[in-house]
Amino acid sequence: MKKAIVVGSGFGGIASALRLKALGYEVNIFEKLNQLGGRARVFKKSGYTFDAGPTVITAPFLFDELFQLFNKKREEYIKFVKLDPWYRFYFSENDKFFDYCESLEKTEKEISKFNSEDIIGYHNLVNFSEKIFNVGFDQLSATPFHNFFFMIKQLPKLLMLKSYLTVFGLVKKFIKNKQLRQALSIQPLLLGGNPTSTTSIYNLIHFLERKWGVHYAMGGTGSLIKALCKLMKEEKIKISLKSEVTNLLTIKNKVIGIQVNNSKNYFADKIIINADPAFTYKNLLKSSYNKKWSSKKLKKLDYSMGLFVFYFGTKKQFNNIPHHLIWMGKRYEGLLNDIFKKKILAKDFSLYLHRPTATDKKMAPKGCDCFYVLSPVPNLLSKIDWKSEAESYKQKIIKALEETIMPNLSKLIDVSFYMTPDDFERDYLSLNGTGFSISPIFTQSAWFRFHNKSEDFKNLFFVGAGSHPGAGVPGVISSAKVLENLISNEN
Repeated sequence: MKKAIVVGSGFGGIASALRLKALGYEVNIFEKLNQLGGRARVFKKSGYTFDAGPTVITAPFLFDELFQLFNKKREEYIKFVKLDPWYRFYFSENDKFFDYCESLEKTEKEISKFNSEDIIGYHNLVNFSEKIFNVGFDQLSATPFHNFFFMIKQLPKLLMLKSYLTVFGLVKKFIKNKQLRQALSIQPLLLGGNPTSTTSIYNLIHFLERKWGVHYAMGGTGSLIKALCKLMKEEKIKISLKSEVTNLLTIKNKVIGIQVNNSKNYFADKIIINADPAFTYKNLLKSSYNKKWSSKKLKKLDYSMGLFVFYFGTKKQFNNIPHHLIWMGKRYEGLLNDIFKKKILAKDFSLYLHRPTATDKKMAPKGCDCFYVLSPVPNLLSKIDWKSEAESYKQKIIKALEETIMPNLSKLIDVSFYMTPDDFERDYLSLNGTGFSISPIFTQSAWFRFHNKSEDFKNLFFVGAGSHPGAGVPGVISSAKVLENLISNEN
């Protein structure tokens, strides 16, 4: 039986392990941390359960497919529930709320609170995003982009869909109100991109959400990882935790195995990397055959921003906070410029607030709430000293929430901790401490992104946020479908 090794157990790695098993491979998945999930790991403290990272499920069928590979039903392992509203936007500038909902009628009412003329514009935006979706997601998300001539053939379609515009630029063509423009262009920030420079192809998210809704896995993302772990064990996929891959073993331009924890070697026919490709090429491939992604080339890439993630539990419930809330600061384009271009830690911020206890009371002790706040910040190329900045930055966030939507927050916090870009670099081996590998600008998308099949090394493949089709839960799971297509066509 042919052997495959998967390095990293994020959603992309787990999906790859399952798809390779279904192709008949003997599969071993290696994870650096002491639990599966990668960025989807779980922290448990004092009765609170905190999902570390991805919490928005927008294409549930992608998970269903993984169970269907083995004639099983996802519903028998994990329950998904639809959320309403999908997101609440709070604008600190004028203390206004915008609830973005599955119901078009409700969404229209919310839009009319800002500018009733934008109702037609919103429908036109969704209609245009459907056209992008039909190409960008339906046709291309599971299609390999390692052939340059295939990319050239796609360019007319992509140009017709205005892929040369940015997400923010396209939204501006349909929406007049300043705050609605912000709300309807913010999605790239949850994928590591700057809305003012990310290709407008990512506006397909508007239709993606309309088509399947926004979901939550009961028990949190950790329960979803647990369900997938159970499936892997049932299918005899070997799982190795606390197993950091410290070297890729090569013979000339062929990867033949891995070295774990600087000691033991493992060999396989296929090596799949569900880790940051930039880190992998820089640190794990010490070979003269590594020509395409040399250290010099890696330095020239545009990297995604970093993340400051503040986790906290409260001694009371904040029932005014829905499952997903996006707290918008007074600046938008200026703040994005500070984060992505100037790479300075601004005094202000915009925040994504996750409250799973709005849907799932079991995530916290009785009568309590658990949250995390995600704040986009510059990556480590900024030279910010997080050891000295983190605590004061946390206090600024607490103060901002306390003065707006969460009165007395500072007195109600029961347990808290945070992660900075330093932690992302250490725990996830993310080059420059980025939250999402390289940024999704046009010249780093599709063929221009890290290929799912290595250009220089045989047997070496990449899945996850840094490779095609990109970051976000649908993207990383779709990268495993790209992998399946590549390997199926090799055999």
